[in-house]
Amino acid sequence: MTGWLGPGEWQALALSLKVAFWATLAALPPGVLMAYVLARFEFPGKQLVNGVVHLPLILPPVVTGYLLLIAFGTKGPVGSLLQEIGIVVAFRWSGAALAAGIMAFPLLVRAIRLSIEAVDPKLEQAAATLGASRLWVFATVTLPLILPGILAGAVIAFAKAMGEFGATITFVSNIPGQTQTLPLAVYAFLQVPGGENAALRLVLISVAVAMGALVLSEVLARRIARRVAGT
Repeated sequence: MTGWLGPGEWQALALSLKVAFWATLAALPPGVLMAYVLARFEFPGKQLVNGVVHLPLILPPVVTGYLLLIAFGTKGPVGSLLQEIGIVVAFRWSGAALAAGIMAFPLLVRAIRLSIEAVDPKLEQAAATLGASRLWVFATVTLPLILPGILAGAVIAFAKAMGEFGATITFVSNIPGQTQTLPLAVYAFLQVPGGENAALRLVLISVAVAMGALVLSEVLARRIARRVAGT
């Protein structure tokens, strides 16, 4: 397979895997927390919070990337603070991971929230009546039951991060070896004569990753249903 892909294609594939991995890993803790809050709590402004969480799914990805550039660029309010401590994310692979993580976040939250809502609250209440704290109840009762849902959400988030294009190219540009992920490499190859074959190879890899993620997510979703049903 080393002869099937050129150096630039391997570079784009490796960078995509790196970006998707860190994007998913960074999104998991806040994703689980947000899903739990939305599934188990009622509070003023809940629908607004839910709308903000799902905003990246509604907004054009270019708009999300532009907002990231405004906020996290070197002149932005967050980016300027990060720059003072030596952290720059704009036009860096870490910025690509940030953009991918934000675009994947709604899918991650939705998958985990559905798995939490499938857990009978009476199981949590029973543990609470025995004196367990809310955190302990979550760790010992809720978390084991929703683990397949978390894994399914992480798989979908990873696939989404692998395929992110609009927000990434707007926020971190398309720099070979630094920010050029698989979708951006496909776009770049299509802009040059004779690049169709390289683009096709990367498209096939992207399709394989996406299909694999969907199949794995479906398998995990079925495991959730069987576990909740007690079979």
